[in-house]
Amino acid sequence: MAPKLAFSFSLVLMLVVGCKAGGVAIYWGQNGNEGTLAGTCATGNYEFVNIAFLPTFGNGQTPMINLAGHCDPYSKGCVGLSSDIKSCQARGIKVMLSIGGGAGSYYLTSTEDARQVATYLWNNFLGGRSSSRPLGDAVLDGIDFDIEGGTTQHWDDLARFLSAYSSRGKKVYLTAAPQCPFPDAWVGGALNTGLFDYVWVQFYNNPPCQYSSGNIGNLKDAWKQWTSDMPATKIFLGLPAAPAAAGSGFIPVNVLISQVLPAIKGSGKYGGVMLWSKYYDDQTGYSSSIKSHV
Repeated sequence: MAPKLAFSFSLVLMLVVGCKAGGVAIYWGQNGNEGTLAGTCATGNYEFVNIAFLPTFGNGQTPMINLAGHCDPYSKGCVGLSSDIKSCQARGIKVMLSIGGGAGSYYLTSTEDARQVATYLWNNFLGGRSSSRPLGDAVLDGIDFDIEGGTTQHWDDLARFLSAYSSRGKKVYLTAAPQCPFPDAWVGGALNTGLFDYVWVQFYNNPPCQYSSGNIGNLKDAWKQWTSDMPATKIFLGLPAAPAAAGSGFIPVNVLISQVLPAIKGSGKYGGVMLWSKYYDDQTGYSSSIKSHV
């Protein structure tokens, strides 16, 4: 009996420790010098890749992706990414399409507008069918809401319509990148639906709730509020991967490992760290430095 008990205890211990292990999410697509999508996934550093961005949609506009210097969607030049997406997914990496971004023309004018956008996303990026799929026939894992403008209305409708497609055989994951002041000014209502699987909160360019000059107090307080009051499956700490990646909020690797992560990993909703972006991560090696600690 004793050896079995010891084995059972060690197994439980492994499971408990494993539950606290987090992953790294990365944004890719806004710099042509950040390498390929397949190469990004091949590093082994990331569990999630957000393809950024679809910055034009809603209000009857023709939706259009913008992947900076990677490919030209106007000439169907991005369909070759299909094989990259599939290679990422074969490694167990979830690949999302990020809609919105810091600069774009996007807003929803009604519930019907939200339904139409959801239908477009389903048919062109998810499990539906269309003759004009911008990224080819690969089926993305879900949609990331990086909403930083437009209006505050109907994002909850869009989340509900997208989530409803999960009933068609493959789960449609919903993720979001709100700002750290709680609740988020743009997608707070959508997040309250409880439909979001992963929420990577932007703890940068937001002095009231980010790391600053050695002080992690504001960050800890904001993290506690997000993990206590937000009905999401997992919450991620969103950070710039280099000082140049954001106006403020960069956390040196040694500070993140020694002070910040120990302060936030105790939450059952802790999911890991999100980094902006692959290009900046290449400059600093941030993800490689923190991966074993996340």
